[in-house]
Order: sequence, then structure tokens, then C-alpha cells
Amino acid sequence: MRTNQQKEMKYALNNGARIEASKGTRGTCPCCGSELIARCGDIKIHHWAHKSSCDPWWETETEWHRLWKNRYPPKWQEFLTLDEETGERHIADVKTEADLIIEFQHSAIDPQERLQRERHYKNLIWVVDGTRLKRDFKRFSNQYNELIKTNKPGIFLIDHDEGIFNKSWLTSSVPVIFDFKGINPTDGDHDIRNSLYCLLQIKLGRYSIIAEFSREAFIKSTINGTWSIHIQNFINAISPKKAPDSHQNQTNPTKPKDGSHFFDPKSGKWKRRTRW
Repeated sequence: MRTNQQKEMKYALNNGARIEASKGTRGTCPCCGSELIARCGDIKIHHWAHKSSCDPWWETETEWHRLWKNRYPPKWQEFLTLDEETGERHIADVKTEADLIIEFQHSAIDPQERLQRERHYKNLIWVVDGTRLKRDFKRFSNQYNELIKTNKPGIFLIDHDEGIFNKSWLTSSVPVIFDFKGINPTDGDHDIRNSLYCLLQIKLGRYSIIAEFSREAFIKSTINGTWSIHIQNFINAISPKKAPDSHQNQTNPTKPKDGSHFFDPKSGKWKRRTRW
């Protein structure tokens, strides 16, 4: 838990209205009601702060956080949530009108805290800053060509996800999206860092499912409420094509369980057995 760090927020309450930090303004924390201090220097982004971290899940806000949150309507940002059973109050980075929670995570996170957040928010997506550790993108780019294509463009399989993503996210019970671009420019339109990469929580046998899509597509689907539908359609439509040579001898993850089909290595597909 990050209980001793100063909590930073974009919004505070002033006479019941949500306001951003500016010099000379006063505000209170929507979570605990304590007075907040407007920090409006020339180096860090303007924010509200108080020393007592009333929400231990909150982390220091970076420019990366602010850029992501600003892609959503202000009324969705820093949304106060309440656990009716425990009475716990937490502030989600973004909550959409479809009750989808989006948490933008830059710093390292304790596995128990990650699990607690997933249980509290339930309908949650993580967006992880893949630029915090330089080795994270290097690991991903080295394994990118090992992704197995499926019949659904942008959907891939891999049987060793521990070799492509930071291991602290591999056991998440909700989708995890990795942003390897951060706030930095890339080397052109074809740079793989321009895309987002989502590790889904559902597996096909020993294969992990990875979805690749643009930032624009992700933001649009989460704003218009079609995110969950798109992901479910991706999963339902997956049927792996013939894999690269290095994967041809692997067990195809979509094998029917009733023994009615066999795998044809020439076509890369499962075919129905002929019964006489």
C-alpha cells in the first residue's frame, strides 16, 4: 500500500462543484472531505494534493495519467465509488456510463492490491504504462513475431505469455491493456508501439489471447459502450489459422472435446471425422 505518499488529484469539490486546481482556489477531497491544496507550479502538471492518503489505491499522477484521463468526459474522471458491503470508498480513474471502470496504472502494484481492486470494481479494465521499465517493451518487441495469427484480424494467440508481458499482470482476472508508446513519439506509422495490446483473462487451452487495436478504437468503444461486445465477439470468432512452422506440431487450442474432429496440419484446421 502507498499510504505515506502525497495524494494528487485532478478535481476537488468547491461548493458542490468539481473544479481543477488553479492558483488561489480552495477545494475539498470528494473521498474524505478534507481540505486540498492547489499545486500549480511550472514543472509538474497542476493538481490538488493532501498529505493524508484517504484512498490507499491512489498513485501519484503523471503526465501519462492525465493524457489518458483527458480522453474521456470530465464527469467520468475521478469517479467516487462505494462498496455497499464494506463501506469502502475509492476513486476510479474513469467510470463510463456503461459502468465500465478504467484504471490507468503507471507504478508497480502489489498483487494483493491488484486483486482487491478487481474485486471491488468488478467491471474493470487495466491500462498499464509499458514505458515505466525499459525492458518491458524490449521483451515484448522480441516476442512480437511469435504471436500466432487467428482468423480474426488483430487477435493473436501465444503459449508463453510470461515471455512477452510483465509477469505481475499475467494472473489478472480482468483485461489488461499495455501501452508501450506512453507520451513519447514513435518512429512512424508502422511502429508497433502505436497500437495497444490487450491480454484477455480468458485462455484457449494453454494459449493466451492477445488483441491488438488502435487507441482511437479503444477509446471509441469504451465511450460508446461497445467494448464488452467487441471483446466477446473476438473470443467467439477465434479459430486459429495454420500456425508458423515452429508451431505446427502444437496442439490446436480450439480442439472439440467430444472427439468428433481431427486436426489437419495441411489446412491448419480441425475437421469432422467421417463415421461409417
